[in-house]
Amino acid sequence: MGVALITPFLTNGGVDYITLSHLVEYQIKNGTDYLVILGTTAETPTLTDREKKRIIKHVVNKVNKRIPIVAGIGGNNTQAVIENLQSGDFSGIDAILSTVPYYNKPPQEGIYQHYKKIAEATPLPVILYNVPGRTGVNMEAETVLRLARDVENIVAIKEASGNILQAETIIKNKPADFKLISGDDGITLQLIKLGAVGVISVIGNALPLEFGNMVHLALHKHYEQANDVNMRLKKLMELLFVDGNPAGIKSVLDMMGYIENVLRLPLIPAQIETYKRIHSELRKLNIKLYV
Repeated sequence: MGVALITPFLTNGGVDYITLSHLVEYQIKNGTDYLVILGTTAETPTLTDREKKRIIKHVVNKVNKRIPIVAGIGGNNTQAVIENLQSGDFSGIDAILSTVPYYNKPPQEGIYQHYKKIAEATPLPVILYNVPGRTGVNMEAETVLRLARDVENIVAIKEASGNILQAETIIKNKPADFKLISGDDGITLQLIKLGAVGVISVIGNALPLEFGNMVHLALHKHYEQANDVNMRLKKLMELLFVDGNPAGIKSVLDMMGYIENVLRLPLIPAQIETYKRIHSELRKLNIKLYV
């Protein structure tokens, strides 16, 4: 289980680096296998370039090689992504997670060429990230398979299309050393049964021990036990996305006393009704709350 780490903010809107350190320690203490920084859940589009560089350095120093770190480096301007990869300091980063170019809706060949170019710009392993609900375009299974076969350092895909058939097609036809990672907590168990290697998780920000246990039970084919945990967390996983991500998970972390419930515009905190529903569900799960 990888965790797509949130970015905690102070009430004045600045990045809360002290809390970020505490969150990193919480993840490591509770068995998270690796961290993903500067992803969607980190509100990365609202971070400045200076903040992104400082967050990378801060997390790398705090982790101190105890677990791997994946950094989200992507965009819809291929040359800008290449220049970022070539000029940035990625010491201590173990892999790059890069989203399908968004907004400009490239064709499949454009997506292929984009990834091929950015993979050539870095010696690090590259994880593809397919999330059509955010990017406006789906990277089709054949495009993924072409990249997996043609580009040596493209090693995995975070598949968040919600299309089980597409994920299954990739798993059945991929090279042996190419990995499919779930990008959706709610269908992770189903995808692991098909051959996925795990998840890059949102709920893991708050419940790394519990959700990580589910993932590892499933990976060891203890499906009945994994399903018990999955069903227990199912309602909470659904509630986390009622008002968008990371509004839901930040509400949980606020209730647990870990962060201030602050997001950067254009994102806003979860609505009061959603917040109350999440609070009620956490109480049913016997999670210790401070709010």
